[in-house]
Amino acid sequence: MTKPSGIAQLFLRLALGIGFLLPVLDRLGWLGLPGTGKVNWGDWLHFVDYTHSLVPFVSRPLAGALGGLATIAEIVFGICLIVGYQLRAAALGSAILTFIFGVCMAASAGIAAPFNYPVFVFTGAGLVLAERRTFSWSIDNLLEKKARKLQMI
Repeated sequence: MTKPSGIAQLFLRLALGIGFLLPVLDRLGWLGLPGTGKVNWGDWLHFVDYTHSLVPFVSRPLAGALGGLATIAEIVFGICLIVGYQLRAAALGSAILTFIFGVCMAASAGIAAPFNYPVFVFTGAGLVLAERRTFSWSIDNLLEKKARKLQMI
């Protein structure tokens, strides 16, 4: 049996990482103004309105804070997935985050909503990555190789 090249995990990491970072760019207004092109929000206020629609049982300021926490998590997970740092933790965190998002989406917008977007696909992809033991083309892999070399000394 040949050693797998790791292309699938690399592709999955990049897809998930970019899938987290592009919406962040959208909500920060870096992909265009609200109502233009294929922009979902276009600015932070529209994103907070959307977040509040997903969690209507909390106040709008709290929805803004939750949106802020989710945005920070998406930035961290996205970067970690792309560069390959702390991958198992980032993958598990991304699965938990998208699962919570999907449940809130289903509860507020109907069960079809998270399936109209790949929300639970992101959850499953994060869980698949979290189960892996090795990651080609990653900082984790480089650090592991360095640690093995130091153990041999």
